[in-house]
Amino acid sequence: MTEQAPFLAAANGKQAQHTPVWFMRQAGRSLPEYHEVRGEGSILHAIKQPELSAEITLQPVKRYGVDAAVLYSDIVVAPHAVGFGIDVQPGLGPVADQPFRTRADLDRLRPLDYDDISYVIDTVDLLVKELPSDVPLLAFAGAPFTVGSYLIEGRPSKDYRYTKAMMHTDPVLFGDLMDRLATSAITFIDAQLEHGARAFQLFDSWAGSLSKADYERFVLPHSKRVFAELINRHPDVAGIHFGIGCDHLLESMNTVGNQVLGLDWRTTITDARARLGNDLVVQGNLDPSLVLAGVDAALPGAEAVLADNAGHPGHIFNLGHGVHKDSDPGVLQAVVDLVHERTAR
Repeated sequence: MTEQAPFLAAANGKQAQHTPVWFMRQAGRSLPEYHEVRGEGSILHAIKQPELSAEITLQPVKRYGVDAAVLYSDIVVAPHAVGFGIDVQPGLGPVADQPFRTRADLDRLRPLDYDDISYVIDTVDLLVKELPSDVPLLAFAGAPFTVGSYLIEGRPSKDYRYTKAMMHTDPVLFGDLMDRLATSAITFIDAQLEHGARAFQLFDSWAGSLSKADYERFVLPHSKRVFAELINRHPDVAGIHFGIGCDHLLESMNTVGNQVLGLDWRTTITDARARLGNDLVVQGNLDPSLVLAGVDAALPGAEAVLADNAGHPGHIFNLGHGVHKDSDPGVLQAVVDLVHERTAR
């Protein structure tokens, strides 16, 4: 029955009954039912409650009829779980009071063990029982560079000054950090796949802040390792590689062993396939700002994405980044309905 799931068919470049849709950050902030159950405090507290986390994961599936459920989690769950000292501050993002700056800080980032994330595994078990067979659960993790940038900077950054400084002044320490985070990402995703998730996405959200030379020297080898080990363990599982502002990195990012390449709204699907080959399976790439602008902007935008794909079977419809917290659920519903109706086969 897995081959009947539209998401899995498209991820393998095969014709699906319709173009599958899911949204990054689809579970959460924009949904009123999310706010009814979420409670106060850090997202990391909610994630530690399997029944609540499973319910939040299922909410957009039930509301929108999307074709995949993405685990309600966060990219800093793994370093938080091993006691590094990082939390997610509402309205700001990941914050570490003691950032990673010296070799001694590696001791605060011990290897992740499955016992550290038992609550994540319990959530996955609940979801696998609840989800219909044609709606796969997507595992995910933050890529080593993106997670590492939060640990080094100590909070969201616009210039990544400490991260880039460490790359160039202490490349051995930076490499050791990337290696530790790659191992963590492998363990985190593997645990989800072992318990029934059927695809995964590696978020390298901030890789676009790097030059191509720095990306290929300092980051790419570690992302390749994540995909290589996961594919070795789960050869039939599709992996998605995604970053923001990465048009200059697409050729490099598409060499990690990914089956699907996520595009933000800056790169057209036509251009990506012209550069990387017509058999490229893509995910994306409606500008999230068009959803904020309402149906009169979002629906023509969605039509343009479908036209850009030109009926290619290897297309998973998504936004070019996550759902903004101020998004109108009615607009997202209209986008899902339009994509499903226009592409029904």
